[in-house]
Amino acid sequence: MTDPVLRPAARASDGASRLAIAVLGVAFSLNFAGRGLVEAFSAFVLPLEEAFGWPRSALTGVVATQMLVSGLAAPIAGWLFDRYGPRVVYCSGLALLGMAGLLSSRAESLTMIYAGAGVLVGAGAAATGMVCAASLVARWYRARLSTAIAVAYAGSGFGVLVMVPLSQALIDALGWRGAWLILGAGASAMVPVCALLPWARLARPPVDAVPGRPSPAPVQGGEARAALRAALSDPAYWHLAQVFSFTALAAYLVTPQVVALLIEGGLAPLMAASAYGLAGLLSTFGIIGSGWFCDRIGHQRTALLSFSFTALGLGGLLAVATTGSLAGLAVYVACFGVAQGARGPIVSALSNRIFAGPGVATIYGAIFGMMALGAALGAWAGGLLHDLTGAYWPVALASGCALMAAAAPFRSGSGLMRRVQALGRPS
Repeated sequence: MTDPVLRPAARASDGASRLAIAVLGVAFSLNFAGRGLVEAFSAFVLPLEEAFGWPRSALTGVVATQMLVSGLAAPIAGWLFDRYGPRVVYCSGLALLGMAGLLSSRAESLTMIYAGAGVLVGAGAAATGMVCAASLVARWYRARLSTAIAVAYAGSGFGVLVMVPLSQALIDALGWRGAWLILGAGASAMVPVCALLPWARLARPPVDAVPGRPSPAPVQGGEARAALRAALSDPAYWHLAQVFSFTALAAYLVTPQVVALLIEGGLAPLMAASAYGLAGLLSTFGIIGSGWFCDRIGHQRTALLSFSFTALGLGGLLAVATTGSLAGLAVYVACFGVAQGARGPIVSALSNRIFAGPGVATIYGAIFGMMALGAALGAWAGGLLHDLTGAYWPVALASGCALMAAAAPFRSGSGLMRRVQALGRPS
């Protein structure tokens, strides 16, 4: 029997419930593919550094490019999703990821790495990620929307768990070119599978699937743009954008260099990649737990708890960098891992509730874009700080400051918290 926590509604038919669970599975899988290839680049930093002698800031700049392109592409992906539906957007995203791997495998210059691993991966991740998934999932779930979105978000955690160690193993066995070739071929193979899915049924739930919510109709371009313009004048939009952008800045100041940091701290390359992947696995539990806690103790407490865990994880990572501490490694994996991505379901659920209606994917895409811009700045700045100082503590300090800015909208009495309280709990 379907878990009642994830049933779209108590009175939904069994067939509708099965389709709702299928929607979660599809969103999870596509998020796995997109986020997995984004995070896989951390395993390529040292091999590319050794092969070409490029500075660290140039390589973390590839991640910055991924995030920048993802940020610019996110609202476009949301608009295309609202306008043309999931088949077009998802298949295009997977095709871009496939081309990214194939182009990167043939790279002879930094420009080709930026074009493949940066631009194409960023665009593909935007199309296959949570901008579209959150809108799709919200069509099927209401009472437990935060939990449902968290399950879809958990695909990113599994992406880190699988793709980073897999990439490192492929690099060890085939070299970095062979690794990119295999990853690109895998993404390309998913395109025809995605194209054959019954999107007409998955994208438009029957009226009885979610009582009180009509089956969605395609949104006209003018409606989506008007909804976005209205959202831009709403302070809640900018509060959510602040949470996402500064959280991403804090995370990506450090994450592109984690594998390199752990190797320089004394770990074997595969062990370093596996530790990073294990943190990704724990992020899956943290992401799902974030949605579950939001539905029970509220968004504010859940968010502040997650920020506290991220801060502890940063401290553990810094301990590894300075002393090679295995205890610090355990703290990093446990605390940073469980909090990684935990803010995603919170912001996604709040965005879908506050801005429910036509253009919801377009609006969330614009908010998501702010996260990607913060991540781009973080990836570039983290590499630059390391190049300038030769140390990781300035990176950790900058990350901690960004975390405080990210948590500010969740303080008691803030405008965002007043808006959330006014919404009440979903019925």
